[in-house]
Amino acid sequence: MATSSRSLADDIRGRSDAELIDLVLARPDLARPAPADLTSLAARAGTRASVQRAVEALDRGHLQVLEAVVVAGDAAERSTLLHLLGTDDAATVDAIVQDLWQSALLWRGADGDHVVRTLPEVLGTAVAGLGAPMRELRPSSLPEHADPEHIRAAVAEAPDDSRAMLERMTWGPAFGVLPTATPGRTTARWLLEHHLLVPVSTDRVALPREVGLVLRQGRLHRSAELTPPDIEARPVSLVDAAAGGAASECLTHLDELAATWGAEPPRVLRAGGLSVRDLRVTQMALDLDPEHTAFVVELAYAAGLVADDGEVVPVWAPTSEIDEWSSSEAGHRWSTLAVAWLGSTRAPHLVGRRSTGTGAANALGPDVQWPAIRAIRREVLRELASLEPGHAADHTSLRERLAWRRPNRSAAVLDEAVEAVLRESEWLGVTGRGALSEAGRALVAPLLPPPAPPVRGGGASKAGVANTSNGRRPARGRGDRASGSAADITSNGQTSAEPGAVAEAVAAAMSAHLPSPVDHILVQADLTAVAPGPLVGGLGSFMRLAADVESRGGATVYRFTPESVRRALDAGWTAADFTETVRRSSRTPVPQPLEYLVADVARKHGQTRIGGAAAYIRSDDEAVLDTMLASRDLTPLRLRRLAPTVLVSSADPRVLVELLRDNGFAPVHEGQDGAVVHAETPRRRAGARRRGPGPMVSPVDRPYTQSLVDGLRAAEATADQRRVEDETRPGPRIQAMDPVVTLSLLRDAVADRHGVWIGYSDGHGATSRHLIHPQKVEGGRVRATDESGHEKSFSVHRITGATLES
Repeated sequence: MATSSRSLADDIRGRSDAELIDLVLARPDLARPAPADLTSLAARAGTRASVQRAVEALDRGHLQVLEAVVVAGDAAERSTLLHLLGTDDAATVDAIVQDLWQSALLWRGADGDHVVRTLPEVLGTAVAGLGAPMRELRPSSLPEHADPEHIRAAVAEAPDDSRAMLERMTWGPAFGVLPTATPGRTTARWLLEHHLLVPVSTDRVALPREVGLVLRQGRLHRSAELTPPDIEARPVSLVDAAAGGAASECLTHLDELAATWGAEPPRVLRAGGLSVRDLRVTQMALDLDPEHTAFVVELAYAAGLVADDGEVVPVWAPTSEIDEWSSSEAGHRWSTLAVAWLGSTRAPHLVGRRSTGTGAANALGPDVQWPAIRAIRREVLRELASLEPGHAADHTSLRERLAWRRPNRSAAVLDEAVEAVLRESEWLGVTGRGALSEAGRALVAPLLPPPAPPVRGGGASKAGVANTSNGRRPARGRGDRASGSAADITSNGQTSAEPGAVAEAVAAAMSAHLPSPVDHILVQADLTAVAPGPLVGGLGSFMRLAADVESRGGATVYRFTPESVRRALDAGWTAADFTETVRRSSRTPVPQPLEYLVADVARKHGQTRIGGAAAYIRSDDEAVLDTMLASRDLTPLRLRRLAPTVLVSSADPRVLVELLRDNGFAPVHEGQDGAVVHAETPRRRAGARRRGPGPMVSPVDRPYTQSLVDGLRAAEATADQRRVEDETRPGPRIQAMDPVVTLSLLRDAVADRHGVWIGYSDGHGATSRHLIHPQKVEGGRVRATDESGHEKSFSVHRITGATLES
């Protein structure tokens, strides 16, 4: 542990190499870019942006203790902190204070612990819901107005209605609006006259911090929450079987999406995304609810299986990668989806939601991009991984635990996101019946920190809960890096496994639980066929073309209809080939009703043939042509009879085919040689979407941090040597330094009213020395008085270095 210091910079310079490594691992932003020396590291650790990032990563326990240190003031006794926190668990408080010191949110002086200078600014005046101190609200107030005994006496004398007003403001917010009615103003006037409230404007009042603490009986919070709440869990069975079934269904949905969009790709909206109408059409094709459909679409996009094709009239189409993906083994196909989902920064549950000033968010649109969802997704899975295998988390207790870990997040937004992650993980097969599956554990394993020895006391976990909440320190969130794979940076800053190794492990874990592909169906007399498992590639493609899906589950039920049979014939299948494929694939005899259906559709199929005149229609059955001419629904085609058996139209042949089929006719397309042209729909493919691995930076892991600390030590040794050499020179030596360090030193000088020697570069590059007394630092300039007492202004960017006046 570092010895007592005079500032944060002294504290950091006095730390051991191991303590510096732990600091950088706890706050990796300090290492990007690499600081020049320990002074630069300390200056960066004290900047508002870095401190705010560190505070946002704190859990509720660490945040409560930090707030207690700020309210108690610098060098507060430990007993004062315990009283403010309302706990007698000194060991836990000491451990958390040590964590806060390790993260450089506190520095250790000879008289005790001090907060970094920018911390009160980050936390704001309403620390723990308290108001600002009396001295800040009313500089002219007397010391007795902030005295607890004086405040208690005034509260005891307060009328009932005045005391009721105080009670409403006790736990925050500590600001209120003066009542407009006379009785309310009288109540507030009594409190103002007795200095229990302070006016901050003509119609607003504030409850001073000292008064709030007396009303709270000296406690910052209603209760101390220094350790995370336990997750209540329940045992469930058949987890991996349920997860495998869900994973198999997910793969089927992706296959159907690829087939649907490959044949009829939807348009890309001008602002990006998928239109509501096209999402509804896709929903009907997949036979899913809107939320599930949006998830499937976004999952395909995250995995690079669909993309904007980039044409003049852009459409959403399967990419060239989907063909290779479709031909892969099922476990590897699922692994691609799971890893993409875990690393995605898109939130499918936002589809259809309206935000202020914008319309509803469209699937695949920019409004669904939400980087925070990736961190939430990983935190949910880490908590599920902390449970014993085969145990599902109670959703309420899981949300409470995550809210404890991230108290600065909106509770409503976090709850909604957690429920969405749990729902998506079930659809994908990462969980089964609410519990993390074997494949899910393999997916999350690289993100888990190594086991840590217990450092805190605490009660036993509830049934089915691994001893993580009380068996180790409350974890400080480290955030997630920008890479999109599961093999990323773990929460403790250590580099995880290679992405390829993770994908292989996940694929192997899921392959054991996916239903085995089958190469047969069971055709029944009611024109249905049952597939007792996922069908092999060729048979699956045939069934999707020749029959409609009626239901899914452990087995898929297909139904043959005239429309589905006609769809196969339009694609080039003959009646004989159709019947033979069904007979060869079915473990049961082909029923006569199906043979009759195929024969009847085939007999009618192609009786009417269409060619281009722009287009012509010919049929040996003149009555059919008479019916077409008499149909009002076909009026837009402008049909005209050229001969008893020939009609012509100015419409495109494909439009003719579609409209005639919609009106109950069964035409086929005819080529120039009179042969039937089968309607094989071309499969659209978009160019493969290139997904980069994220920012190409080395991870802030222990080896990198060790190298960084070694470089900082070497720079410090060089600076010490130069300092010794300069001691013999007359006057102070002003060394060049990082502008961040210079600004920090100048602000300290303003606060301490201390003189500063600066090096200042003029417009020609010449540097001169000045002894100044800084008055204010703002807008990139320093207002100060020089040795002669004249006020001057200096541009910060021209200050080459600074050192305090000795």
